[in-house]
Amino acid sequence: METLTYDAIVVGSGISGGWAAKELTERGLKVLLLERGRNIEHITGYKEALKGPWEVPHRGRVPTALRDKHPVLRRDYTLNEQVLDMWVHEEDQPYVEKKPFDWFRGYHVGGRSLLWGRQSYRFSEQDFEANAQEGVAIDWPIRYRDLAPWYDHVERFAGISGSKENLPQLPDGQFLPPMELNVVEKHVAARIKDRFNDARRMIIGRVANLTAPLQERSNCQYRNKCWLGCPFGGYFSTQSSTLPAAVKTGNLTLRPFSIVTKVLYDKDRKRARGVEVLDAETRLTTEYRAKIVFLCASSFNSTWILMNSATDVWPGGLGSASGELGHNVMDHHFRVGASGRVEGFDDRTVHGRRPNGFYIPRFRNVGSDKRDYTRGFGYQGGASRTGWSREIAELGVGASLKEALREPGGWTIGMTGFGEILPYHDNHIRLDRTQTDKWGLPILAIDCEIKGNEQRMRRDMGADAAEMLEASGVKDVRINNGEYNFGRGIHEMGTARMGRDPKTSVLNAHNQVWDAPNVFVTDGACMTSGSCVNPSLTYMALTARAAAHAVDELKKQNL
Repeated sequence: METLTYDAIVVGSGISGGWAAKELTERGLKVLLLERGRNIEHITGYKEALKGPWEVPHRGRVPTALRDKHPVLRRDYTLNEQVLDMWVHEEDQPYVEKKPFDWFRGYHVGGRSLLWGRQSYRFSEQDFEANAQEGVAIDWPIRYRDLAPWYDHVERFAGISGSKENLPQLPDGQFLPPMELNVVEKHVAARIKDRFNDARRMIIGRVANLTAPLQERSNCQYRNKCWLGCPFGGYFSTQSSTLPAAVKTGNLTLRPFSIVTKVLYDKDRKRARGVEVLDAETRLTTEYRAKIVFLCASSFNSTWILMNSATDVWPGGLGSASGELGHNVMDHHFRVGASGRVEGFDDRTVHGRRPNGFYIPRFRNVGSDKRDYTRGFGYQGGASRTGWSREIAELGVGASLKEALREPGGWTIGMTGFGEILPYHDNHIRLDRTQTDKWGLPILAIDCEIKGNEQRMRRDMGADAAEMLEASGVKDVRINNGEYNFGRGIHEMGTARMGRDPKTSVLNAHNQVWDAPNVFVTDGACMTSGSCVNPSLTYMALTARAAAHAVDELKKQNL
């Protein structure tokens, strides 16, 4: 078996892995970046990015025969002709659903950084303190002040556009100029502010799309085709941002098609000595050695690696001594909100395709507001005029249809709540060694559900949305309450949580595995609670902070 040595190994090349590679290489370490999927080159690898809808065989839709082959992807927007090869195909890499769970995975260089929604919000002091104050799960081992300078650091480099609002539940950051609400959104925002005495506020989303050039990246072109990859570098991804920075140092080795099967554990030193890698193409096994290992393979996959490591010492795997490895799965529940028609603006329209919407920060269980559930939710949404694809059944086809579509349709507005899910111990994943994927590796069994706290929250998510729209003069308001499967938010978190005590957590305050302090886990697996905001910015900040600590500890010869 071949063995190669580096200063550091980073597993996974998505948002967290890209940041780990950048920070470690810039601090002088020779880094091996391992990705289980194929390589996608910036610009040249975005095969669909410059195509018009008329150049796509099925206009982005997927034929029925192909839909049948993707029983998970077809549950949501993820089943799209143009990005079909960007998502994992279930027949190759299955998983067990003890209860419905939508697991949307991106195994390629860049991971889901090429596919994410780019909404970028800081956790607040309230988010870090809530578990301790409410007696939920365990306390975070850090506070907002510990992460604030790292939020600053990653925002400046990634490029986050947004407005400063001075809201304690949604801390401001280092923003590029904000995008602009459209005319209807401004109208509704003013009505909401007035009706609710500024206790509820509609703002433009804080998004990782550039509104001004940054580094060698161009500003966003308002194409709203981000999920196809951006040839302009207009939004943050590994390919456009962190990977070029890491490559520039001369300290990075990137190896795609590399499935990490385990962390190699030295029982005498109580340290990791490296990782074992299965080549996804040749199926040959290689050992790579390093002083430190960063697991950034996405929440469940990082935990899968831990569960499959050091099983001769701990039957449940490396990091399982507390009994918490694999537990406390979280996501954000959504698919509840409201929508309606807006009158009086038919002489106004929009310019371009803004890849962003409005955001209404959390207002429940904030300040003096108390509900019959804990935590809260925010809203994402937008207003627009219906376009050429709107249904005009009575016209059908031909000249009458063309004539009807010469003018844009009416204005509509809608919003969807994103709510926090508490970290319940019994929401968990485990290795199912009776079933394997195409490489003969054990698969995950996932057993998660939302509970009473979330169900009560969903009631308010719908009612509050309708109340705000009706108060703003929106017509024909209806509450939308769609089906939610756990995982559908694509914000899976937990399973290797941070904590203050090795008896109740997997990681310490610097994201180090208690039983192997030279192993760091900085993706969603590390989360102790989930807040109600999109988590990716927090992963970036935690990763940058952990990388700085790792290098400092190496210099002190503590690792």
